[in-house]
Amino acid sequence: MPAILNYLLHLVTAGALVLAFFVVYTRVTPYDEVQLIRQGNHAAALSLGGSLIGFSATIASALMHTADYYQFAGWALGALIVQLLVWVLATRLLRMSKDQIEADNSAFGGLLGAISLSIGIVNAGCIS
Repeated sequence: MPAILNYLLHLVTAGALVLAFFVVYTRVTPYDEVQLIRQGNHAAALSLGGSLIGFSATIASALMHTADYYQFAGWALGALIVQLLVWVLATRLLRMSKDQIEADNSAFGGLLGAISLSIGIVNAGCIS
């Protein structure tokens, strides 16, 4: 396969996976991140942004370290599950509810984003 086609195939696949993660993540959380972000809610933007970057780090590592698309898809699915489980665990352990995000508690949103980014980086490193 020509290099440009291989690049485009990887780019489209990775983009579709990030979009799928975005859809699943925003449906699982008990608040509407997109609506809150449209209203200028920094906490929602920090939390969602951190989760997207964390997931993308794992996707990037999977692209670099896997030889076939089945393995790549497996890592992507694993990353999605890990990101969601970490979000559930973090919100339960911190005993903070959706009210923190809806109230635009940027500190809480930043913490959730940092946790998501951290687990994404660790997850990405585990693939290599």
